[in-house]
Amino acid sequence: MTGRRLNPAAVAAAGCAISLLLVLGAAGRPLLIADPTAGSPFTAADIGFLQDMTTHHQQAVLMVSRLPADTDPVVRTLALRIDQTQRHEIGTMTGWLTLADRTTTNPAPMAWMRRDHQHSDTGEQMSHAATMPGMATFAELDAIGTAPDPEAVFLNLMQRHHYGGILMAQAAQQQLSDGPVTRLAREILVEQSSEIGTIGLMLTRPRP
Repeated sequence: MTGRRLNPAAVAAAGCAISLLLVLGAAGRPLLIADPTAGSPFTAADIGFLQDMTTHHQQAVLMVSRLPADTDPVVRTLALRIDQTQRHEIGTMTGWLTLADRTTTNPAPMAWMRRDHQHSDTGEQMSHAATMPGMATFAELDAIGTAPDPEAVFLNLMQRHHYGGILMAQAAQQQLSDGPVTRLAREILVEQSSEIGTIGLMLTRPRP
């Protein structure tokens, strides 16, 4: 972080406000996400969303792991909360994919987001699937551990990553049939929207 002299009271107040948001965010999260029943089979679009969101979440967990050991405690608290939440959801999604006898890797990434993907040719699908929203590059991931201000790099990348996750969750709610997968998408939308707000505060708060 920077070496600027700042008012200790301002730093403490900002830290308290962010800590309160972290506690409230954790308290507002459901402890469990209901498993699907045997009578609610997954559609191809459900499977595509689960596979792609699993990949998306896995990168968020990787981003947290790249933070240095001496990371600002407030940023570390948020990062650990993100890590815990996304690992839990990865477990849920992986379990559902196992029940469906499908892998966690999507052979046609993001194709489920096209309403007419069943009728699109392969070239169109691959063009649409070329980018997954919010994903960081290898160079950006490396910068988390090597940049002079790793916290700022992490927060900016995670903010963009969450915006991408929200786009995917919104698309799932619009395009998938109502069921456990859309309920999971709704939970992801709520939690990541809340975390984006917290990240915004962290990026603007006075830092020691």
